Amino acid sequence: MKTNIEAKTFDELTSKEVYEILKARAEVFVVEQNIVYQDMDDIDYDALHVFMKEGDKVIAYLRAFKVEDNFIKIGRVLTTTHARGDGGKLLKEGLERIKTHFHTNKLKLDAQTHAIKFYEKFGFKVVSEEFLEEGIMHVKMEYALVE
Repeated sequence: MKTNIEAKTFDELTSKEVYEILKARAEVFVVEQNIVYQDMDDIDYDALHVFMKEGDKVIAYLRAFKVEDNFIKIGRVLTTTHARGDGGKLLKEGLERIKTHFHTNKLKLDAQTHAIKFYEKFGFKVVSEEFLEEGIMHVKMEYALVE
């Protein structure tokens, strides 16, 4: 089935897209990773939502939003598919969409430690010691987009 990547602000999302995004986030973070947390945190309203769909189903997702010092933070990165390369496709395209949308070259994210090598392939660098977040070890990573 054909996949496509879209990037939208919250107000541009359809109600079906919001539902599919929240469903994918719950599938990965709550069901697969057993994280109990409040997912709807109001950041979604001001975020750019980048997602890959297969038909109407969201199979890969990330969001990006402004934080201090003109940094853009990437979060809620997920794929519901595994070992197909969807995460790499999403992040590669997502970086371009984020750069265009926010007009900045400073990105950061909190990566689960098992995903460090994945993010390093795209130029992210670890900038912190490991820390525990929602019961999973993470590190802070930063990346400057190349002009």
